[in-house]
Amino acid sequence: MAYGTYSGDIWALVGVYLDVERRQNKHQKVKREWTRGFDRTLLILTLVMMVLGLVAVAEASSPQALSTFSDPFYFVKQQLMWAGLGVVVMVVASFVPYGFWRKMALPIFGVSILCLVAVLVPGVGVRLLGARRWISVGGIGFQPSELVKLTMIIFLARLLELEKPYWWSVVIIGLVAGLIMLQPDLGTTIVVVGIGFGQLFVGGMSLVLMGLLGVMGVGLGFLMVMFSDYRRARLTTFLESSTDPQGTSYHIRQILIALGSGGMFGVGLGRSRQKHLFLPETATDSVFAVVGEETGFLGAGLVVILFSVLILRMFKVAVRAPDKFSSVLAAGIAIWLGSQGVVNLAAMVSLVPLTGIPLPFFSYGGSSLTMALMSVGILLNISKHEKNEAKIERRVRGRKV
Repeated sequence: MAYGTYSGDIWALVGVYLDVERRQNKHQKVKREWTRGFDRTLLILTLVMMVLGLVAVAEASSPQALSTFSDPFYFVKQQLMWAGLGVVVMVVASFVPYGFWRKMALPIFGVSILCLVAVLVPGVGVRLLGARRWISVGGIGFQPSELVKLTMIIFLARLLELEKPYWWSVVIIGLVAGLIMLQPDLGTTIVVVGIGFGQLFVGGMSLVLMGLLGVMGVGLGFLMVMFSDYRRARLTTFLESSTDPQGTSYHIRQILIALGSGGMFGVGLGRSRQKHLFLPETATDSVFAVVGEETGFLGAGLVVILFSVLILRMFKVAVRAPDKFSSVLAAGIAIWLGSQGVVNLAAMVSLVPLTGIPLPFFSYGGSSLTMALMSVGILLNISKHEKNEAKIERRVRGRKV
């Protein structure tokens, strides 16, 4: 009788132990499953924007491609190849643990700085429209300034994680901005400085110090504009757009004509008049003007809404990132793509002077599209490790044991 009682107690204890083990294992299994998931909304939004961008390039570039290359589909075929490469890079980046970029922050930043220096070397950098912004390797050109945006973001995230003095980061931002200005490229310089200051804000720099640095930066930018004839002409055109309609103000006037012609519903896909060699840079800087002309206010507004939701989704990944490095890294990527979009769209409606900044996912350009998709891949990996313990607990409690 005693043996039966004791054996029953032992088996009861074993049953409790196994039940606890089963609960813990199920909790760990659910947690592993959840952390393996990525932000599907971010991925879908990115792919939608990329596809819309391909359609926009195809619509906007055909007259220029036919005139220059005798092939109306030249630009869109090039963009399709870069989009395919970019998607592959995005998928690979989504499987690379974000901690890898923490380890590689210094080496890849060093390589991008060397590329920025190389682009200034005659015979290495390609001079186009009065600027050296390209390096040609095996007949394939790329812009080091697109690469350095991402590598600088990664390096600054690492410095801020290590809590290095803020002047280290300021020196890095100044180095990158200075090399880009030597190309020269004021628009990209403004974006780079904006990215850097955004990351410093996320990293904890005081608003007073940021304000002082901002005043210095604005002053330096004003001097660079005043001592450059073409930049001064752009500023004058922005302030007095009615002057020189066939010269300095021609571009912005054609953009406004395109947007105004679109009205509420647009003139219809493929029916843009301004893209027929009236509007400069239809496939790159001015692609949004063609979108607005062909799809009207509703189509252009939809693009703006989709882009805004995409950037907000990126910031959501930053807010829920598991540590300071990944949070500052994700925020830097969101600031980068968001600031480029804002500057391009603001220039299209004459809120800021034209700067030649591409619209992410829409403007023609292999370097820009590939690096943007790679950045989304990094964000997707970070999103797999979001701080979501409360949701995990709710899922575990909701399951029957």
